[in-house]
Amino acid sequence: MKALRCGYTTGACAAACALVSCLWQRDGRCPQQVEIMLPAGQRYVPEIRPLSPGRCAVTKDAGDDPDVTDGCEVWAEAEILEEDGPVTFLAGEGVGTVTLPGLALAPGEAAVNPVPRRMIEEAVRSVIGARAARVTVGITGGRELAGRTFNPRLGIEGGLSILGTTGIVRPMSEEALKESIRLELSVKRAQGAEILALVFGSQGEAAMRRIAPGLCCVQMSNYVGFALEAAAGLGFRRILLCGQPGKLVKVAGGSMQTHSAVSGGRRETLCAHLALMGAPQALLRQAMDSVTLEGMIAPVAEAGFSGVWDGLCEAAAGFAASRVRGAAETGALMTDASGRVIGASRCALLWINGERYGGEDRDG
Repeated sequence: MKALRCGYTTGACAAACALVSCLWQRDGRCPQQVEIMLPAGQRYVPEIRPLSPGRCAVTKDAGDDPDVTDGCEVWAEAEILEEDGPVTFLAGEGVGTVTLPGLALAPGEAAVNPVPRRMIEEAVRSVIGARAARVTVGITGGRELAGRTFNPRLGIEGGLSILGTTGIVRPMSEEALKESIRLELSVKRAQGAEILALVFGSQGEAAMRRIAPGLCCVQMSNYVGFALEAAAGLGFRRILLCGQPGKLVKVAGGSMQTHSAVSGGRRETLCAHLALMGAPQALLRQAMDSVTLEGMIAPVAEAGFSGVWDGLCEAAAGFAASRVRGAAETGALMTDASGRVIGASRCALLWINGERYGGEDRDG
């Protein structure tokens, strides 16, 4: 198999552009190429494209990663001041502005993350020394692309973020997705949420918004264990796992990463719980032969064993409790494809029926 090609982050692109902007103003000409050293220890030597005096751009190369910014024009311009002082950052066209607390940047700041800020400042300081500067960073077309990212959910308005911790984009980065989940959890917690629904995707989130409109929801993808630990570490006091049988039954069997390439055992877990309830062999065989667990909802109901979904939710809540080690209460709620509740742990029913998901319990 061909090895996937790495690329470069928007932070690396912006740092190179900021360096060239300063060199251009110092030397009177725009270099066609520049070299910077990335935090990962690798050299980055991009081709530079002048846009206007003091403003230049590079084309973002994300390698083989399906990054929304691959091929985008990232640009920067440094305004060098006369006096000594800090390097500050402004959001140019296509770069967002932070509007909510809970991120690494304060509300009102340009969405240029901490490591890219350090990279840019080091590049600028290598030319201007201790003098103050204002660096504007932009991404052409970034405002439109931002809707395909987590930024709107994080309260970053007007565009994309300048990202990167190493300067290198590694294809299909699992860590990047986990960081997006952690950041959204952090924002929700900073807004005062104490009770949380972790859902697997947009369908689960839509279902929970109908079932419990005021409940804080965050999509965790397949990263159940990571999301549980992150939420508990941030101080959420109640965490509700919500999803359809195909995913949640895996958690009931002890899986904390539910991707099909990592975990299985859905049918086996369902059969074990049905068997403990005394289900007939014919139903167990049907469950083992089922293509999807969604297809077992009706047969289980017809056989009089719908309580199995409650039992599976109790098991999932138990494994979640073990994962957070008592740092939060845990529950589980199971829905079908239409968003109808088919099973729940005992505490989940209390939280939902009593609407106990605000900062304080509404029923006292």
